[in-house]
Amino acid sequence: LPIGFIGLGNMGGHMARNLLKKGYPVIAFDVSKDSLSCLQEEGATVADSPAGVASSVTRLVSMLPASQQVQEVYAGKQGIFSTVQAGTLLIDCSTIDPSVSQQIATQAEQHGAMFLDAPVSGGVNAARDAGLTFMVGGSESSFNQAKVILDSMGKNVVHCGVVGTGQAAKICNNMLLAISMIGTSETMNLGIRLGLDPKLLARVLNMSSGRCWSSEVYNPVPGVLDGVPASNGYKGGFGTALMSKDLGLAQNAAIATKSATPLGSLAHHIYRLMCQHGLGSKDFSSAFQFLQEQDKH
Repeated sequence: LPIGFIGLGNMGGHMARNLLKKGYPVIAFDVSKDSLSCLQEEGATVADSPAGVASSVTRLVSMLPASQQVQEVYAGKQGIFSTVQAGTLLIDCSTIDPSVSQQIATQAEQHGAMFLDAPVSGGVNAARDAGLTFMVGGSESSFNQAKVILDSMGKNVVHCGVVGTGQAAKICNNMLLAISMIGTSETMNLGIRLGLDPKLLARVLNMSSGRCWSSEVYNPVPGVLDGVPASNGYKGGFGTALMSKDLGLAQNAAIATKSATPLGSLAHHIYRLMCQHGLGSKDFSSAFQFLQEQDKH
């Protein structure tokens, strides 16, 4: 049976490809004609709208930039809900506000469909290599149905609770990731200015107590690691503007729950500044480049 896929960006394109590789027929839609024709060349069928996808499938995955696009794709004029079939399983892998996931889930129920939020962690390389972690919110029975599909695109699929809890886990993860990326960038910048070789410093950090994902797997200094955005002009990867958006979601949640997040708040401020300095479309590890240039401002 075919699976619908809406949203073929840096992450979604790889995820849809992995479904094709696992033998699932895919019916896809994206606003970018280029992304669509690339996937079509690899064997996908293309539709002309989200409604076109929804009318032909009973299992659908979406991977979109933000809450606004999710609301549009699901509830808009040519949206999924205009043609969705009863019993359809809807899996949204976007990172959005938990309350929006809950809203969409309620609307899905009114159409006899089941909605899960299943945001991902791991970045573009993990999306390409089917190594993603999925944090899933939804009922037990719909989670079990979704897991079969998610297993084709990732290696960890975790049921976090009711709809919205997947988003909660994701925004907490990304707040920590942003903080640790800024910390790694500050540390590498300081060490280099103290005369340390960046590769050596990274090696020392990664066998010491400062070790973290940002230092070891996704180092922000150009030339320290191959195959990461830092060594490719900060192209591809997870955009600074998207990280800023996720940190905004974390701050909204912190306000709603009266949680103290002083570093989360500062990280949000720094990523917004980076966007103002023209780094919005660069990978979020460009925090290193931003810090390096601070003495020039």
